[in-house]
Amino acid sequence: MPDTKQTHFDAIVIGAGFAGLYMLHKLRNELGLTVRLFDRAGGIGGTWHWNRYPGAMSDVDSYIYRYSFDKELLQEWNWTTRYSPQREILAYLQTVVDRHDLARDIQLGTSIEAAVFDESRDRWTVTADTGETFTSRYLVTALGPLSSRNFPDIKGRDTFQGRMVHTGAWPDDLDIEGKRVGVIGTGSTGTQFICAASKITEHLTVFQRSAQYCVPSGHGPVSEEYVAECRANYDKIWEQARASQVACGFEESDIPAMSVSEEERRRIFQENWDKGNGFRFMFGTFSDIATDPAANEAACEFIRSKIREIVRDPETARKLMPTQPYAKRPICNPDYYESYNRDNVTLVSIKENPIREMTPKGVVTEDGVEHELDVLVFATGYDAVDGSYRQIDIRGRGGRTIQEHWDDGPTSYLGVATHGFPNLFMVLGPNSAFSNLPPCIETQVEWITDLVRTAEESGRTSIETTGQAEEEWTRVCKELADYTIFSKVDSWIFGANIPGKKNRVMFYFAGLANYRQKLDEVAAAGYEGFVLDSSPSMAPA
Repeated sequence: MPDTKQTHFDAIVIGAGFAGLYMLHKLRNELGLTVRLFDRAGGIGGTWHWNRYPGAMSDVDSYIYRYSFDKELLQEWNWTTRYSPQREILAYLQTVVDRHDLARDIQLGTSIEAAVFDESRDRWTVTADTGETFTSRYLVTALGPLSSRNFPDIKGRDTFQGRMVHTGAWPDDLDIEGKRVGVIGTGSTGTQFICAASKITEHLTVFQRSAQYCVPSGHGPVSEEYVAECRANYDKIWEQARASQVACGFEESDIPAMSVSEEERRRIFQENWDKGNGFRFMFGTFSDIATDPAANEAACEFIRSKIREIVRDPETARKLMPTQPYAKRPICNPDYYESYNRDNVTLVSIKENPIREMTPKGVVTEDGVEHELDVLVFATGYDAVDGSYRQIDIRGRGGRTIQEHWDDGPTSYLGVATHGFPNLFMVLGPNSAFSNLPPCIETQVEWITDLVRTAEESGRTSIETTGQAEEEWTRVCKELADYTIFSKVDSWIFGANIPGKKNRVMFYFAGLANYRQKLDEVAAAGYEGFVLDSSPSMAPA
């Protein structure tokens, strides 16, 4: 338990997921700073604390969805399935907390409502919902890119007499077995939920907003020999991940799709379909699925052919058939399309047949049908990346809020800092690398730690990025995004899932290896783009 009397710290960290826990470890255990970590949840885990819905699991292989810094734990931690379920990930993170004695500096059940920078003292004042105030020299936001839940506004929503839940806040007392359940949304979370819920509900009604490209995950048990082999090869595994684009543990392809025959393309697609994993299918088949329209369409048509092959009802297959490019976050599941062959599953395309309103009994669509439900599940995603920042009153130089600074969309320098907010560091802030999150988190946390160490050793009191550096990084990220097909499709990656939100690039699409190289170059150049020990009158515009 933390010392409740202490109110000033060298650093305050917000968020107790992968990012916040590692940041606490590095700043306190490595640099020797006094640190307090806050989280509004009643337990650690970040997104894995909240996402307890049936079917919740990582869709990156277990052996690489973890930290690399604790080499002993890599050899000790066991897993039995290809992908780790939510409970196992939470148990893993709790083990990290226990091994590194982190709990004594974690204050749970405490929501941070405001953080204000005092220019005269180069100090942050942080206010919690408990009424407590704390001060620190550094503030680190580890809020998670997917933590601010999105609820669509549906007429009559308040009249529904059943239970309404968001997958990102699944209650412990909710059991859907034998119930009539509706789910809105078919993204990564929605498809996971559908696969699990279809097997246990009396009836499942899927309200599909957009048809999705989904490939098999290949999920299943793994052998003790497989686990032993991973442990024996961890040095190579992490070396390969850090030198790759998406850091998901497989060798990414360097072969353009159109450089081989149609027969060879289909063979490679089938081979990776059989192996399973969404990132593997997008980045391990061919090098240009995300950049070349012809290559992308070849992948699209292969997946569409699988939908036609798997789904028995032609009309259901038609509704499931995506028409847009394959350019959202890649999705994989054990048996997504097979779920629609079950007698207890109904698919409603709300693009063709929109939801008109909700009633006490359920959901009414435009065709006049009332879909009676006991539970309605919103798998409607998040106000991604910057949504959590907009829930905290963060004020930098001159009292300017981060909402004002990001009025035209979220920006940063390197995904870790933003101009006008000295000594504020973000983990997975806007325009961080688009990759498997734990390796990207470790990359950023370690780099931030080195930057803070530099300031501490040189006696600097303030670290701030310049406006020019932030603008240049934003420009680079936009150019990279425009080069990809991702930018041609509306998705949460660009904020398109939130009504009224401006479309803005929010990721660096050149891969983790290039991102790490850029960070190394900035550090080697004396942290180019940052001003250390600046005063308000000297800070570049």
